[in-house]
Amino acid sequence: MSDSDHGFEDVTSLQARLLALRAEHRDLDEAIAGLGDAPPQDELLLRRLKKRKLALKDRITLIERMLEPDELA
Repeated sequence: MSDSDHGFEDVTSLQARLLALRAEHRDLDEAIAGLGDAPPQDELLLRRLKKRKLALKDRITLIERMLEPDELA
């Protein structure tokens, strides 16, 4: 297998991971919206979901940067 084949596999793997992360991020967004009027006992769950959503957003951004070609200034 050539280096270019490995590069293609890496990009394909990153793209698949990106799709999975975006889907999870969207699902969390819907769950958080559903808990919008949460009673006080659900506040901890709501905070955890929001924290997870932020972590996913960071990972999505990182993968998007890895997939985008470097722009020369």
